[in-house]
Amino acid sequence: MMKKYKRYLITAALPYANGPVHIGHLAGVYVPADIFVRYLRLKGEDVLFICGSDEHGVPITIKARQEKVSPQDIVDKYHNLIKESFREFGISFDIYSRTTSKIHYQTASDFFKTLYEKGEFIEKTTSQYFDEEVNQFLADRYIVGTCPHCGNDSAYGDQCEKCGTSLSATDLINPRSMLSGSKPVLKNTLHWFLPLDKHEKELRKWILEEHKNWKPNVYGQCKSWLDAGLQPRAVSRDLDWGIPVPLEGAKGKVLYVWFDAPIGYISATKEFTPEWEKYWKQNDTRLIHFIGKDNIVFHCIIFPVMLKTHGGYILPDNVPANEFLNLEGDKISTSRNWAVWLHEYLDDFKGKQDVLRYVLCATMPETKDNDFTWKDFQARNNNELVAILGNFVNRSLVLTHKYFNGKVPEIGNLNDFDNQTLNEIVNLKQNLEENLENFRFRDALKAGMDLARLGNKYLADTEPWKIIKTDPERVKTILHISLQITANLAIILEPFLPFTTTKLSEYLNLGKLKWRDAGNIQLLKPGAEIKEPGLLFEKIEDDVVEKQLQKLQSVKNIAVQNIQVKPQKNAISYDDFAKMDIRTGTILEASKVPKTDKLMQLKIKTGIDERTVVSGIAGYFKPEDLMGKQVCLLANLEPRVIKGIKSHGMILLAEDSDGRLVFVTPEQKVSDGSEVK
Repeated sequence: MMKKYKRYLITAALPYANGPVHIGHLAGVYVPADIFVRYLRLKGEDVLFICGSDEHGVPITIKARQEKVSPQDIVDKYHNLIKESFREFGISFDIYSRTTSKIHYQTASDFFKTLYEKGEFIEKTTSQYFDEEVNQFLADRYIVGTCPHCGNDSAYGDQCEKCGTSLSATDLINPRSMLSGSKPVLKNTLHWFLPLDKHEKELRKWILEEHKNWKPNVYGQCKSWLDAGLQPRAVSRDLDWGIPVPLEGAKGKVLYVWFDAPIGYISATKEFTPEWEKYWKQNDTRLIHFIGKDNIVFHCIIFPVMLKTHGGYILPDNVPANEFLNLEGDKISTSRNWAVWLHEYLDDFKGKQDVLRYVLCATMPETKDNDFTWKDFQARNNNELVAILGNFVNRSLVLTHKYFNGKVPEIGNLNDFDNQTLNEIVNLKQNLEENLENFRFRDALKAGMDLARLGNKYLADTEPWKIIKTDPERVKTILHISLQITANLAIILEPFLPFTTTKLSEYLNLGKLKWRDAGNIQLLKPGAEIKEPGLLFEKIEDDVVEKQLQKLQSVKNIAVQNIQVKPQKNAISYDDFAKMDIRTGTILEASKVPKTDKLMQLKIKTGIDERTVVSGIAGYFKPEDLMGKQVCLLANLEPRVIKGIKSHGMILLAEDSDGRLVFVTPEQKVSDGSEVK
């Protein structure tokens, strides 16, 4: 039996204040969170919806250096842009705060001091890269060099974005500082670490035994982390932008952003209400984090350890993370400007917030990555919102005005079809409710639209416009039932389409209804007046969509124009080239490497043997599409262990101008093991 809660605390991942919000953020986090919160409010639940800007971390300082302004200038600019975009889009936060606020600085500092005083940290001196020219320790993202796994000479100190391998800065070959371009030196520095391994046994029980109901993608990623064995994680960094470590002798050290940011949920709640503790410290509160899949480890493992070691805080009951949304078949990329930005959408599509909310919910990447296309956006608006929902509502209200002077007609004798239709209202409400409770937002939206489909079918089958002259009493019943369906739509679609349902409620003079009113077939009393309706939705024409596609094409064109061909590397002798054994091979098996986004484990038949190769292509290809593909392989590359997997060889790929990877492969099928000369 599901536990009953007295109140709900819903958090949405704090967006980084180094750029605007795009549709990937919306589909992954903010639309599902807002739908769930609006549903809870309709049910009359005590619920707080918390978010704010994440304003610390290296990406902020990098952006500031690029624009030649201060980090504070950057976060002020984007915090205000993001906050206003959310407000206009109808994301109904109770508070949208920020991590540069005074209350957050105090809350995060106090949190750190509590853990420190309880002896929950490990103090450890480690070697870290230091730029002698600028006299500064370098965060991982301020160091670039050659990846030891794939040879990419622009890998960062924490990850190679080409092959996806997680790195330490000391792994890089020929490291260089992004601040001065010089070669950094290793220098000892003291930091504080949270020993996650100490809590591994408790986490296994809490997640793997007590929360088997979590979404498979969340549960699976947590299990992968736990099975691989947890390691201590640093909670401090040598930076000049962030919350200072509140200890004597810690000058020049700040709280690491992943430690600081989730505490922002607590500080924002404090800022909103003096009764904040009842939402964070009472067991009859249900805490739910809405996040994207790249934040699973922080919200399911690290933050719970922080809360538990501090003491007195509740732990999250669920973390319904979504996967990623792509755009026109390509990964959304802020660096390449390959995105649909929310503030630009709001300018281009005035008054059409609900269209984007609807499309993002209908294509929500709940269990796997999904794709947003402008053609699908147009089709869903025209074929579903206009042709199904808008059409039914308009016909019901227009016919009522035409035949009964805009007053709800009396209901007469009901036949079997009438009763069947009325019963289906209750069934669809229950279906929608069950899906929302289990975070299946796409199915919930479908159930809501099925009620509009039910209404359309009812009108089409009863044809009141044909029988009005011969049987006006029957038409009264038909339109009475149609109006009751319309009133129910105004309730059950409110979490998904808040602007539209507000209009609909005004047309029907409904007033403020609650979730418990849905399913009621007497929401509108006979004789009640309804207003002249306007169109809920308008068709989106081809030229509007073409304009958006041209905008994206211009992004690609700019990328091509700006692409810089890397200079030729130093010459090698023919003997050096002859040492490379490049052969053809066929991929027999392919699977993603657990706990990574970009690594793919391949089993390749080389003609010599069958071997395993780990390659950073998971972001570009699906495993099922690689089976049987013939590739070229550097066969005699020295084996390396990547994520615990011995990789023997490297497949050859070319990187296209837009960042896509393309296989180097024979023009025609050849025998496996054929030498490439």
